[in-house]
Amino acid sequence: MATPEKTFYEGQVLWAQIDANRHLRHSSYADFCAQARSNMLKKIGLSLTDFAKHQIGPILFREELIYHREVHLDEFIRVEVEMNKYNLKNSRFSFRHTIYKENGVKAAEVNVDGAWMDLKARKLTNIPADWQGYIQHIPKSDDYIAINE
Repeated sequence: MATPEKTFYEGQVLWAQIDANRHLRHSSYADFCAQARSNMLKKIGLSLTDFAKHQIGPILFREELIYHREVHLDEFIRVEVEMNKYNLKNSRFSFRHTIYKENGVKAAEVNVDGAWMDLKARKLTNIPADWQGYIQHIPKSDDYIAINE
C-alpha cells in the first residue's frame, strides 16, 4: 500500500541501472535513495540549493542495504523515506528508505546515518537554527528517536 506522505521518488528502472545478473545493481539502490532524500528536503522547503548557499552538504557515515526481492529492468519502483533518529544538538540524522516494486512488494530497505558538513572548513556542523522547524516536516518512523544531547 502506497504511503504518499512518505513517497519521495517513483520511476522506471533503466538499462544503465542493471548489473550482469540482469537485476538492479547494488549502487543503484543508493542512487534512488539519495534522490528520494533530495526530493524530500526540497518538499519540506530545504532544497540542495539552500544548503549550497550556506556552504553545507550532507555526509554519510553508514549505509546499509537489505535486499528482500529482485528488481528488474523496466520495473517501476517507489521509494519511501522516513527519519528514524535525529540529534537536536548536532544535527546528526538517520533515515530509513523502503523501496517497493510496482506490485507493492518490498524490494529493499536502505538505512543511512549522517550529518551535515561545513564545505569550507570540511568539518561537521549544525544546520542553521532557523531551519530546525523544517525538520519537523520530515516524515518520522514509528520507532523515531529524538536525541537532545
